[in-house]
Amino acid sequence: MSELSWIFYDGSMNELHAHYRLLLGLDDQWQVQNVDLQMEANSVVIQLRHSGGKLCCPECQDECSRADTAPTRQWRHLDTMQFETIIEAAIPRSKCDRCGVKTIAVPWAAKHSRFTLMFEAFAIKVLHAASSVSAATKLLKLSWKTAHELMQRGVERGLQRRDTDPIETLGIDEKSFGKGQDYVSLMVDLEGSRVLEVVKDRSETSCDKLFDSLTDEQKSGIRAVAVDFWQAFRNSIVKQVPQAKIVHDHFHISQYLGEAVDLVRRRENKLLRSEGINDLTGTRQLWLYNEETLDDATQKQIEDIRQVAIKTARAWGIKEMFRDFWTYRSGAWAKKFFDRWYAWAIRSKLDPIKKVARMLKKHLAGLLAYFEYSITNAKSEAFNGRVQAIKSAARGFRNFENYRTRILFYCGALKMEPDFSH
Repeated sequence: MSELSWIFYDGSMNELHAHYRLLLGLDDQWQVQNVDLQMEANSVVIQLRHSGGKLCCPECQDECSRADTAPTRQWRHLDTMQFETIIEAAIPRSKCDRCGVKTIAVPWAAKHSRFTLMFEAFAIKVLHAASSVSAATKLLKLSWKTAHELMQRGVERGLQRRDTDPIETLGIDEKSFGKGQDYVSLMVDLEGSRVLEVVKDRSETSCDKLFDSLTDEQKSGIRAVAVDFWQAFRNSIVKQVPQAKIVHDHFHISQYLGEAVDLVRRRENKLLRSEGINDLTGTRQLWLYNEETLDDATQKQIEDIRQVAIKTARAWGIKEMFRDFWTYRSGAWAKKFFDRWYAWAIRSKLDPIKKVARMLKKHLAGLLAYFEYSITNAKSEAFNGRVQAIKSAARGFRNFENYRTRILFYCGALKMEPDFSH
């Protein structure tokens, strides 16, 4: 190689080293020693070297001497064009009189991470935006396990950074986990539209753990909690935030009434089929509709069936009538309406309807609290839909902690990006 070629090559390499040094945000302690382009492996390895001198203890931040050097490590960085980029370095270890021998912190990666800060930040954005974790892993060229580790690290950072600003309204709900009667309980900040915490089971103790995620100041500021009729949750709310109003909303009540209508339908269908009448068979979904949303064809179908299925039609009418309860502007007028509706439901001679009516009367204070706070668990249920999609995409979760991580990653509104300030 000619002298001119050597000058050109040396100058180009110096520029390349300076380029990567700038991209990595290296301080004066670190230099780019070599850039190794490996064409067959479709990768580029950037080898870094510590410049020497005094070190800083990663624990107490005191200046100290050098003990030795740890074995060479590698970190995955953002791709350079189509090349997978790897950072490689042997990190010095400090000798601190107070903390002992410690591996120093590096400016391009967090402690114990196998990825640079830039790659972690990019991966979190891709995982959050992708249609599924599988799609993200293909884009990032990562294994499912590695992607989950990045999500877990992001969630841990996000929870540590979470603010302790006042929260006035909460939603507490449950979601199935695994098979059988396994559940998780979720706490949702209704105004902030975020899942605050996820715990295993749906007991009073598990609900207490949800409240443990809040500070004492936050708990004292809770004004209302939207919740189902589940007694374990109610007990915990009364104990943890006694000043808060318990609010029952139309979502769960519509669900209970819908189930009661279906139970009446199944019983009547069994009786009609014994008489050779099959009009009610396969109409379960039909009776879940709201009257004002029916198109002409569905309206006619219901009218035709009502001539035969008298009990089911009456149960559906009682369910539909209760929806007027939520249209009142004051609790006093809503209470008068409820008394009239309750009298009709109890006289209906339909045991499933009567059972739900008695349950609603027992919890009437929680129903009327809606007119004071106007909060619902609709956001909690929306998160439940997202949680179900997460569960389905992962084909179920055997490990609760993995399930919790995934829920908080996608629904926690957390600030999960790495800290570049150090």
